[in-house]
Amino acid sequence: MRPRGIGQKMALLCAWTAYAAAVVALMGSAWWAGSGETADPVFAALAASAVFFTGCGIVLHVIGKADLPELRIGGDP
Repeated sequence: MRPRGIGQKMALLCAWTAYAAAVVALMGSAWWAGSGETADPVFAALAASAVFFTGCGIVLHVIGKADLPELRIGGDP
């Protein structure tokens, strides 16, 4: 396995940041639901944000952990 480049390292860092944002959004939506106001658009926005950040984290995590081949023209195979 080749060493990861700077782009893959940044993708992995952004994945962990997205996971953290998903946890924060999930905690916010749980707190909002605990107050009994699930019909409020803020609750829906927080829940949708949690799903969005989780999806982004998964995609960026796969990009950051993939074993990518060398794609430069004239590079060693």
